[in-house]
Amino acid sequence: MSKAVKDLIAKQFSRRLEGVADCVLVDVIGMDANSTVALRKRLRERDINLLVVKNSLARRATEGTSLAPAFQKMAGSLAVCWGAEDFVSLVKEVAELDKGTEFERFQAKGGVMDGEALSSDKVREISKWPNRQEQLSILAGQILGPGATLAAQLIGPGGVLAGQIKSKSEEE
Repeated sequence: MSKAVKDLIAKQFSRRLEGVADCVLVDVIGMDANSTVALRKRLRERDINLLVVKNSLARRATEGTSLAPAFQKMAGSLAVCWGAEDFVSLVKEVAELDKGTEFERFQAKGGVMDGEALSSDKVREISKWPNRQEQLSILAGQILGPGATLAAQLIGPGGVLAGQIKSKSEEE
């Protein structure tokens, strides 16, 4: 491939990744066409993009961006996954596909989060974190918990007093 063609491909790749700060690298080499179509469909349903790229071209395209550390220690062809609601949701989906038996050749290789390169073990670790929706749920529970406790403490003695007043009125 000539240098001009490589530059065009690298520019196209960098345009597609414009605005992407975090990604996960996976290996999909060796999958048959039917499996690839099923994989892409599943990822598309979750708003996740998948792009297979040669590592040297990806290095050239991401040079000077926050994605550059992801490709430094990788070799060969890889697929780049990005998108989803948040990065943790993306990692959870990739880890689920990696563990599953539906796509045997699918394997998480690493990635980048906040400009820091991730190993495949770190990707699996991040998949156990709560995603954005789960974090909001936890936060709402933490905010509402003390209020519910206070309300119960205020209503409890009042209920006891009301019950005593009712029993005294029934006696008379």
